[in-house]
Amino acid sequence: MGEAEPTRATGKRQPARERVLAAAARRFYADGVTATGIDTITAEAGVAKMSLYNNFSSKADLVLAYLDARHEEWLARYRARLQGVGTPREGVLAVFDTYVDSADAAVDDEAFRGCGLLNAAAELPAGNEGRTLVRRHKEEVERLMGAHLEALLPGRPDAARTTAEQLAFLLEGAMVRAGLEGGSDRLRHARAMAARLLEQL
Repeated sequence: MGEAEPTRATGKRQPARERVLAAAARRFYADGVTATGIDTITAEAGVAKMSLYNNFSSKADLVLAYLDARHEEWLARYRARLQGVGTPREGVLAVFDTYVDSADAAVDDEAFRGCGLLNAAAELPAGNEGRTLVRRHKEEVERLMGAHLEALLPGRPDAARTTAEQLAFLLEGAMVRAGLEGGSDRLRHARAMAARLLEQL
């Protein structure tokens, strides 16, 4: 199924699909989906163009795989954060912490440009399947906060849903500002604001 290279951890050869997806993730995030061509991706991945098309039917298919991979990466970070959570309030704040973690990881690896999912969605036309994937991701983030809030506010489902929506707006606004400023400070401020709001419930 195409070229592979040894990984640092195991010495085994990394499949071409993983190399292509990793290269696409770096370039889509740093340069944008539209500005990144197939030749750029294959050159960075160190594979022939045929290897890309053996694994992805088109650039559009690769973009969808990239969006799905970012979603799964976020969920993995969130689940890791949940390991230390003991209360519903801490569960809500774990969502904010996951955004901070994602921002800090991006700063360590490259220039932080905000939410990779939203950045990609902004380049895609209305009705594109990729925009649907991004919307579902954002809805899931809000749903996760809602589940913690339902546990925090038993018997008050409407209040839990309303608060989850408010916190989702706070979080997304902070992520946009953080992306513009190139760091996680706005997300940390948003977390502090969320913590104060939760104390009032």
